[in-house]
Amino acid sequence: MSPGPSGPPRAWVVGSGGLVGRHLVGALRAAGHEVATSRVPWADEERSLEVLRHDLDDYVRRADGGPWVLAWCAGAGVVATGADALAAELRVFERFCALLPEDPDGDGVVVLASSAGGLYAGSGAPPFTEATPPAPLVPYGRTKLAMEEALAAAVARTGSRAVAARLANVYGPGQTLGKPQGLLSQLCLAHAMTRPLPVFVSLDTIRDYVYVADVAQMLRRCADLVRAEAPGVLVPKVVASGRPVTVGHLVSEARRVFHRPVRTAMAPGGAGQVLDLRLASVTWPEVDVLASTPLAAGLAATAADVRARVVSGGPLDG
Repeated sequence: MSPGPSGPPRAWVVGSGGLVGRHLVGALRAAGHEVATSRVPWADEERSLEVLRHDLDDYVRRADGGPWVLAWCAGAGVVATGADALAAELRVFERFCALLPEDPDGDGVVVLASSAGGLYAGSGAPPFTEATPPAPLVPYGRTKLAMEEALAAAVARTGSRAVAARLANVYGPGQTLGKPQGLLSQLCLAHAMTRPLPVFVSLDTIRDYVYVADVAQMLRRCADLVRAEAPGVLVPKVVASGRPVTVGHLVSEARRVFHRPVRTAMAPGGAGQVLDLRLASVTWPEVDVLASTPLAAGLAATAADVRARVVSGGPLDG
């Protein structure tokens, strides 16, 4: 693509209906980006590729003459998702990567929302950083690693640049409550519906919770910084708060924020979950300072959103 007008790069967010994608669209538009989104029929693999191919062609045509950012925030899988369901998700992404056009001027940046927990579940000696070799334990983590590898090969071929954003446990207003994930949001839902919260892991389990509005700003900053890297390079980046807490501490903090007891009930399950997933970052420290929302403030905002959705009687899945 040839040099174009000054101003923020044109952006395209795939998966704009999800928690991270929705907030990233808002952050990009607030920063002056023109943002495209897509309505992808994910349940149909071939139709998904048709829509993505059409939207990619349109996006590339419109972005001609200037830099661009493509953020892939799609993905229905969670830690407990089986290999068969994840295989289709991976095929779509790999086939999409094969469609990415040559980028001789190095104008393009691709940001992939990956998973720190999925990738580092089998790694030793936390805290885990970008220098930690990934060691996924379940199909979910292996799928995320395969997606990173597919993207690395794609940008090496095209000359674009990429960021594999290895996200910690993202939470915040708008999280889908029907999926078996998001302990903090599920805790808020249990509070709003005055029912016990099923806990599938030990209360000593350590996780890093990062507020979704902070994540959106961190991803936007990553997209800016990777432009200084060599063309054809993928940069892994741990996106976390850097403030790990135990599940027990999270429940105690919820009691303080809610001003009432939170009932929990230990439940069987938790396959693929490990005790200690502390995270740290050694890449682009200027990104890490954007994780500024205290846990109590993020918890209060999430609880208010969940309660409003419960009271309104509307859908809890978006």
